[in-house]
Amino acid sequence: MGRGDLKDAEWERLRPFLPVSNGRCGRWRDHRQVIDGILHRVRTGVQWRNLPERFGPWKTVYERHRLWSADGTWERLLRQVQAEADAAGEIDWDISVGSTVVRAHEHAADAHRPAVGPASKGGRSGRTAGRNTVAGPRRPPGGGGAGGEGLGRSRGGFTTKLHLSADGRCRPLSLIITPGQRADCTQFEPVLEKNRVPRIGPGRPRKKPDSLPADKAYGNGPCREYLRRRGLRHTIPEKTDNQAARLRKGAHGERPPGFDEERHKKRKTVERAISRLKHAGAVATRYDKRGYVFLGTVTAAALTTWLRT
Repeated sequence: MGRGDLKDAEWERLRPFLPVSNGRCGRWRDHRQVIDGILHRVRTGVQWRNLPERFGPWKTVYERHRLWSADGTWERLLRQVQAEADAAGEIDWDISVGSTVVRAHEHAADAHRPAVGPASKGGRSGRTAGRNTVAGPRRPPGGGGAGGEGLGRSRGGFTTKLHLSADGRCRPLSLIITPGQRADCTQFEPVLEKNRVPRIGPGRPRKKPDSLPADKAYGNGPCREYLRRRGLRHTIPEKTDNQAARLRKGAHGERPPGFDEERHKKRKTVERAISRLKHAGAVATRYDKRGYVFLGTVTAAALTTWLRT
């Protein structure tokens, strides 16, 4: 067993939820060996072609990771581990929301735009694919172009931004990627709506946190209105320009929002969760061309965090 490989107890937690081969396309290589290869690449950031031979053919490892990133297998595994932790009462629901910029390597650029459908040279399109048409690789809808792949330009250069929420024990609950120049507040609601920890047995997934500390980036009107609408306890410092605008109105201005300085100190949990994720070389620097593959890489790193804390 190499450094970073799944331990027996970790493997037993994942094994019941892994996909089973249907037998029509041949026998799959051992899941544990392939997952160890994926985690090795996530941890080190090594090129797929340079994976050690003990993990088997590198293309098998890459294709398994790409497929599981596309069909949501990594996210399902993460949800199952979170559900077990919630059933055991091990999730601290004082969650925090934040973001971080990930520098994109030059190898992440120039992803080819996926083909919409077959078209003949005569300009006729929309026909049913012929029997000799080769099916394209499975991928989520969308993509094509830097923006569609979560790549953009920010002060840090060619970057991707990772938005996430984390529980009180510094473990990621939900993950979203956008181009690097995208404002944090625009993803506040999607990140919180993606918090869905399923129950072990009957019952709806849990989505509502006990409290939510956040920084000034989420202190605008739409974010506060969303929190009030959902009835979420929160503490967010007021922006300087919002405070100045309120004071200019005098008696006609709104009351200042409540702010609990002690509760706001818990916001550091999301920064520590980001630090844990960026210990992985393939998360600290983005090498994946496709946005959904990079999100799968980050999800695999988050899954490792949940298994080992």
